[in-house]
Amino acid sequence: MKNHSWPVSLAQWSLHRTLRADKLTTEQFPAFTREQFGITGVEYVNSFFKDRSTDDAWLNAQKARCKDAGVQSVLIMVDDEGALGDPSAADRAAAVDNHRRWLHAAKSLGCHGIRVNVPSEGTPEEQRELCTAGLAALMPHAEELNLSVMIENHGGLSSNGQWLASLITAVDHPRLGSLPDFGNFVLNWDTKEMYDRYRGVDELLPHAKALSAKSHDFDEFGNEIHTDYSRIFELIRKHGYSGWIGVEYEGETLSEIDGITHTRDLLLKNGCHVSEGV
Repeated sequence: MKNHSWPVSLAQWSLHRTLRADKLTTEQFPAFTREQFGITGVEYVNSFFKDRSTDDAWLNAQKARCKDAGVQSVLIMVDDEGALGDPSAADRAAAVDNHRRWLHAAKSLGCHGIRVNVPSEGTPEEQRELCTAGLAALMPHAEELNLSVMIENHGGLSSNGQWLASLITAVDHPRLGSLPDFGNFVLNWDTKEMYDRYRGVDELLPHAKALSAKSHDFDEFGNEIHTDYSRIFELIRKHGYSGWIGVEYEGETLSEIDGITHTRDLLLKNGCHVSEGV
C-alpha cells in the first residue's frame, strides 16, 4: 500500500451562494481561493462562465489571473450541455459538440480535463450502450488536446458504482475515467434510495482521475458526520490514487467559508497537503 500526500483543490460549487449573490466573480475565484484558504488548485463549474467556452481573450486573461495568484486550474465541471447518452442520435451529437467547446476551454485554462455527466434513458444496458456511443464520439477530441474526460457519480444510474465502472470499461479509452464524489450516491431522489458510498468509491477509484470530497455537516471534532473520511482514505490508499482531491462543501449549517475551511482541514488531517503554488 503506497503512501501519498494529495494536493487539495477547491470546487467552485462550494461558493455557489456567494457567486449567485454577486459577492464573488469567476475572475476573482482563483485569487480568493489562494488568499482565503491557502488552496492552489481550482475546479470550475461551467454555469458560472457559461458564455466563455470559446472566448479566447477571456480564457487567456483568466489563465494569467491564475498565474498571478499562484493557482492551478485543475478541471471544469460541465453541466446542462445536453445528454451524452441521449436516445436521439442528433441530440447526442449536439451534446458531444457542446462538450467539445468545454474541452477547448479546459485546454486554454491549463486544466487536465473536464467532468461530464451521463444522463440517458432505457434499461441499464440500453443506457450503457447510448452513453458509450456519445463518449466514444467525444474522446478523440480529448485525446487530440491531451485532456481527460471524467464521469462523476451524479444521480440516477451514474450513482451505481458498478454500472458506471462498467461504462468506463466499455468505452475503453485511456483518457476516460471517473471522478468519484464521496457523497453523490443517490439512486432515486423520490425514494431516497442510496448506493453504498464506500462500495461505490471502491468501484470507481481504479478509474479515478480526480476526487471530490463532498461535505455537509461536521461534529465537534471536525469530522464529517455523513461520510467517514478515514474509511474513504483507506480506499484511496488501497488503490494508489495520487491526484488532486477537491473540496466540495454543500452544507447549509455553516457559512460557505467555514464549511470549506472545515473540509480542507479534514483533508489535511487525512494526509492531504496545500501545495506551495505553481
